[in-house]
Amino acid sequence: MQRSKLGQIGIYTAVIVTVVLLLFPIYWMTITALSPANQLRSFPPVFFPEEPQWGVFSELLATQPFALWLKNTILIAVATMILALSVSILAAYALSRYRLRGGATIGMFILTSKMLPATLLVIPFFAIFKQMGLVGSLWSVVITQSTLIVPFCTWMLKGYFDTIPEELEHAALVDGCSPFATIFRIVLPVAAPGLAATALYAFVISWSDFLFARTFLQTSESQWTLNMGIAALKGEYITDWNVIMAASLMASIPILLVFLVLERFLVGGLASGAEK
Repeated sequence: MQRSKLGQIGIYTAVIVTVVLLLFPIYWMTITALSPANQLRSFPPVFFPEEPQWGVFSELLATQPFALWLKNTILIAVATMILALSVSILAAYALSRYRLRGGATIGMFILTSKMLPATLLVIPFFAIFKQMGLVGSLWSVVITQSTLIVPFCTWMLKGYFDTIPEELEHAALVDGCSPFATIFRIVLPVAAPGLAATALYAFVISWSDFLFARTFLQTSESQWTLNMGIAALKGEYITDWNVIMAASLMASIPILLVFLVLERFLVGGLASGAEK
């Protein structure tokens, strides 16, 4: 009994320490945003400012096109999510339901392509987009992000489709549904948790992109994303870290809210997709 209580205390202690470590960066980002610029250079650091500078947020919105950066980021994330999900659904369904020659090899090839570093694709994509006139367009980031997101989304959805009984589709086909109608009316509603998890994954990955946006959108400031705008706030000689942290905090709020709302779908979808 004593050993059981000690085990529970150890588990709770580990959980509390883990939560504190995970939340501390958010706390410190908030404190840095609310601290005066001269106080950030003092030592030892202050864990809560005596006079929080709440005006830093309104000053940021008034001096920087933050709303434009936010709009571009949302457009890219939503478009990437829709494009990646559209391709992944069809590819995952084909790998799950049709016994293709070399199907297992194709599936492993798709998963292996996820291991390619993003930096390896920057130069080829830039050369292609330069010829197509897409450099400086939001579509260049959407296409490149979708290229990296589709492999993992396809593999995750395939695992989820494998758990859906094929008898449901056979019954729909007997009732007169076409193959595509069967997918959209029978399979996708049943796979809603897996679709939500995949959509959330694609949205989060696209939201956090900096490499492709910095490479393809640098020619047009009106197409900048949040990450590019925040990076531009860093000065050559003097950097107002409170302004940068305020912008980072505001940029984190939308994705945190989306994650908190759909977190249960993400966990359930990943767990179901892992079943074989």
